[in-house]
Order: sequence, then C-alpha cells, then structure tokens
Amino acid sequence: MPMTTQASLPVIIQGGMGVGVSRWLLAREVSRLGQLGVVSGTALDSLLVRRLQDGDTDGEMRRAIDAFPIPEVGASVLRRYFLPNGRDGQPYKLLPLYKQHVSVARQQLTMLANFVEVFLAKSGHDGVVGINLLTKLQLPNLASLYGAMLAGVDYVLMGAGIPREIPLALDLLAANAPASLRFDVEGIAAADAPLLTFDPVAHGADVTWRLTRPRFLAIVAASSLAATLARKASGRVDGFVVEGPTAGGHNAPARGGGALSATGEPIYGERDAVDLAKMRELGLPFWLAGGTGSPQQLHHALAQGAAGIQVGTLFAYCDESGFETELKATVLEHARMGDLAIRTDPRTSPTGFPFKVVSWPGHPATLERERRCDLGYLRNAYQRDDGRIGYRCPAEPEQDYVNKGGLLVDTVGRQCVCNGLISAVGMPQALQTNEPTNEPTKDEEPALITSGDELLHIGAFLGSRASYTARDVVEYLQSGGYASS
Repeated sequence: MPMTTQASLPVIIQGGMGVGVSRWLLAREVSRLGQLGVVSGTALDSLLVRRLQDGDTDGEMRRAIDAFPIPEVGASVLRRYFLPNGRDGQPYKLLPLYKQHVSVARQQLTMLANFVEVFLAKSGHDGVVGINLLTKLQLPNLASLYGAMLAGVDYVLMGAGIPREIPLALDLLAANAPASLRFDVEGIAAADAPLLTFDPVAHGADVTWRLTRPRFLAIVAASSLAATLARKASGRVDGFVVEGPTAGGHNAPARGGGALSATGEPIYGERDAVDLAKMRELGLPFWLAGGTGSPQQLHHALAQGAAGIQVGTLFAYCDESGFETELKATVLEHARMGDLAIRTDPRTSPTGFPFKVVSWPGHPATLERERRCDLGYLRNAYQRDDGRIGYRCPAEPEQDYVNKGGLLVDTVGRQCVCNGLISAVGMPQALQTNEPTNEPTKDEEPALITSGDELLHIGAFLGSRASYTARDVVEYLQSGGYASS
C-alpha cells in the first residue's frame, strides 16, 4: 500500500466542497502546485456509479478501479453499473440507501468510490492530497475513510459535527483493525447508543497491508471546540481549520440565541469570532477559512500565527472544479453583473445547520420539485415505537415524515440538498412523468448551488476573463510572496 512522507505544512488548503465540486481533477492540480488539494468525500459512491452509467468516456474511473487492491469488488461494480454507451436519457440506477446494517457489497462499493477519487487525485505527482468528510454523515464514514486510506490519502478533514472519535478510528484502520463510531439515534441516550462498526478484513482487506495513518484536521468554528478536541479526542488531532460564517455550504449556528435578520438569516456577531490567541495556545497548526481568498488575507492569517488559509469559493469556480460547465459560466457571469444573491438560509438543509444558497434571475433559491428521498445521505436515525431504528428526513414527502413521528413544522422550507448538489455537477437524475395527455415527458432534478460570500466579489478577481484555472488561483494567492512553509 502507498505511503507518504511530508516535510512541511501547506500554506493553502483547497476546500473540500459540495458533492463532486472538489473533484479529483481539482485536487490533483492544486497538489501538483505544492499545496493541499482536497477531494470532497460526500456521496462519492453515487458519483462513481453515475459516472460509470454515463459511459466513463475518458476511462479514468476504470483505470482507478483496476488499481483497487480487491479486484473482485471492482469487477462486480463494473458488471452492475458500467454502461459503455451511456444511459440514453434513462434514469440513473440508484444505490441502496445506507442504514445501520448494510451488505458487504454496499460497504465495498463505498470503499471503492473513495479509493478511486483519492487514487486519481494522487496520480502523476508526489504532492499531498486530503479528503473532506462530514461528521454528521455517520453511516458511510468508516468505509469511506478506509477506502481513501487504501489510496494513500495524506490528510482527513472533518467538520459538520464533533469528530471526537475519528482519530482513534484512523489509528485502527491504519492497522487494518475494526473501528467503531457511536451511532446518534434520536430517542436513544448517548450512553446507550449503538455502534457503527467496520472491520476491514471482513470487507476483503489483507492484514499484511501497510497503510499510513493520515493527518487529521478538525474543522471548527470555535476555539473551545478546538481545545476540547485537542485534549479529549480519542487520538491525535494534527491541526484545525477555523471556519467563519462567510464560508459556503453548511455554517455553524450563530451564537446570538437564534435571532434572525429582517431577511430571515442568522445574525452573526462578535461572539462568533474565533479567539485566535486561544488557538495559538493549543500549539497545533491551524488554517483560517471563510473570506480568506486573497493575498492580503493570507498575509493576515500568517501574521496571526496560522499555518495558512483554506480557500473554497475561488477554487469552486475554476476550470478544474466539478460544477457543470454551463452552470459555472452562468454563475460567474451573473456575479460579474452583480445580480447574484447568496442567502444563509436556516431552513434549507435537512440537517438544521444554516446553509448558503446562491440565486440569480431565473434561478431561485428554492427548488421547484416533487419531494422524494432516493439518496438519503442526510436522513436522521430515530428509535421507532417498536424499538427498532428508523430513518427520516425533513425534506422527504411531508406525510411520510409525519407518519414516522416527525413534526410537520420541521418540513417547512426544507430542500433536498442531496439531489440538488449532485445535479449541480452535471449528473441530475432524470425524472419520468406523465402529463394529462399521457405522453411521456422527461424532467431532471434541479441544481442547488452553494457558495461562500466571496462569490459576490469574484468579479474583481475575474477581470476581463470569462474563466480561470486552479493555477491562476494559487498564483494569485501567492502573489504576496507566500508559498509553502
């Protein structure tokens, strides 16, 4: 198995954004440039099977699958999902939804998908590559981590929750040993919570494989959480990404008691600013994120004792990112014209975390779609009346949610983030419906775009360009004379 040594810390971390926005092409290019390229690990299993069903036209998925150290897994996935001539407009074949206990084959596909993304990101250079996973998406995380580690991932970055148990899990998985996470189930006390356990050997691993334990960076929005993780996590925490509320995607809730602005957005204030003096006292490297995409902000971060910055928005709209090409160009053009809006919406995400949504004339922030839950990554587990574990999502059909014991009020304003984000990277699910004429018609899941506040000011960076590359971003950020430490 691959092993990596690292002599220095990156000054620039490319954010692990969305579902497939921070794809392997982007991470590979940033890593080639001497910084930390990061792939998003969210829903990689669905992305892999959709790429295969679209024909894998460049052959890269199959090249990486061929390198997976458990050959029968790749062969099985190809038999089931690879369509040499594509789908011809037919709906994508979906994966079984994750739950506490899933088949070995389902876990192996998750391992394979994460291996493929990291393997491709690491191809052709000797730089470092990271993977970003969401702590809240508990069910696939252990299989995802192990798959990424099989490909030699150098960093694991995790936020959207408190990743206290992840360091020990990394230690165990690096030794090909079983690892467990406490499974959060509504209605079951934390002390009685069941475990999610992943045994690499049961999924085809060889105990003689030598894996490197990746460095672990926790994404935090408060110095108190960083201190807790540094002192009480299950194992070694190697550093922190300190993320402010201007960053894209999910934001930490505001500490102002839930007050909303006149436009219905969370109000962030001084209490939400991270105490950097306390971060320095921890003695661990940290990177600042959220509104940091400029040479001046990099200089400021270094002056505050940070190891550097994490940048999302500028990388999200470069040529190498996964946003669908025409959609990306449209967003940049509207940003240049100044008629684009970003709303930090407290209701959009089923997770309950504030979520930034981009809109412009003709593309509203609220998706018009028939409710369905066919991906299920953001479902919450709850204890049913019969004692078994069930799953529900506030963005699923309202009556389904209520029938599962959920409150109708919790469904108001919720959107299917899973389908919306996958649509944004050019793989929308085809929806077949029938009009009153009984003539078959086809529609697609609409795209949901999330971005940091810096998108509103990207016109100054663009200048006269209609597009730009990851290299342009790195060179711009380094134009103040800062490279790797």
